[in-house]
Amino acid sequence: MGYFEENVSHFGFGLMRLPRKEGAIDVEQVKQMVDMFIGNGGTYFDTARAYDGSEAAIREALVERYPRDAFYLATKNAAWLGADTEEDAKRFFDESLEATGAGYFDFYLLHNLGGPRTEVFDRFGMWDFVRDLKESGKVRHVGFSMHDTAETLDAILTEHPEMEFVQLQVNYADWESGNVQSKACCEVARAHGKPIVIMEPVRGGTLANPPASVAQLLKEEEPDASYVSWALRFALGVEGVMTVLSGMSSLEQMADNLVIWKDTPALSEHEREVLEKAQAMIREAIAVPCTACHYCMPGCPMGIDIADIMDAVNREGLYGHANAQNGYNFATRSGVRASDCIGCAQCEAACPQHIPIIENLAKAASLFE
Repeated sequence: MGYFEENVSHFGFGLMRLPRKEGAIDVEQVKQMVDMFIGNGGTYFDTARAYDGSEAAIREALVERYPRDAFYLATKNAAWLGADTEEDAKRFFDESLEATGAGYFDFYLLHNLGGPRTEVFDRFGMWDFVRDLKESGKVRHVGFSMHDTAETLDAILTEHPEMEFVQLQVNYADWESGNVQSKACCEVARAHGKPIVIMEPVRGGTLANPPASVAQLLKEEEPDASYVSWALRFALGVEGVMTVLSGMSSLEQMADNLVIWKDTPALSEHEREVLEKAQAMIREAIAVPCTACHYCMPGCPMGIDIADIMDAVNREGLYGHANAQNGYNFATRSGVRASDCIGCAQCEAACPQHIPIIENLAKAASLFE
């Protein structure tokens, strides 16, 4: 499988979970992270209009400080999130270009295809729109991100062979998952000859702090290896991958991740067998496959902190009731509780993991209220 940009680093900087200070993105720390990343050979940066403040932050931390040919910048168009008309959806591109000051995007993605979201891109003519952007030179490569089944991915790539790459959720916990289908989706992408950009290699941070049974298994196998290193090494070893995005939130995480990328050997066959055991343990322990992407929350009419409440539900099985109750109390500190859900289901339509959120909010109310 040929890659269209040979200088794309195999490890990428995901800009979804940037560090924050007093509620705002800590741009000064992001600058240090950018410097460390580029200084170690990193070239690929991934943002999105939907990542609150990320595009503006990367303008200040990267675009205004480095030559434009020193990096690759990717961003995304979530037409299903806040666009009422075709004009709205297409205007999102101009807003991203202005926010980043990048002049053009190396990679431009239709954001989070699957379910009813794909229909929005179809209805607004976004496939032709991104093709025109490429022809005009405003975008160099077009693709899409997706959280859906391998069957859905195959259908989209069959209908739109002009898409040059796909961004998929891939990690060892979801590799054989019937919900996420990481392995099967990678197989489909390779069958269509599309390079893969991996997102969520640490599963929203879950694999950095795995269940006790998994932690014990991994530590017994390699006492000095971090849990993150197991996750990143797995993702970096997937066939057909152009780059693996890590959503780092601190300078320390950046430093640790760079060591894993540059100085840690690939997984052995035995280590892969160990991760297969870990997969089974995680499937038993995690009740809700939430990655804290927050796509579910902007349209909630009640203002429920869905992501943190889902985290509390998972903590019940992972760390016990007291820990989970503390998490729930924090998630509802504004006074808005899980039981305030009115069942409108907008969150379920937006959820890339297809989680029955209403059912799990009811479960949280039962557990914690």
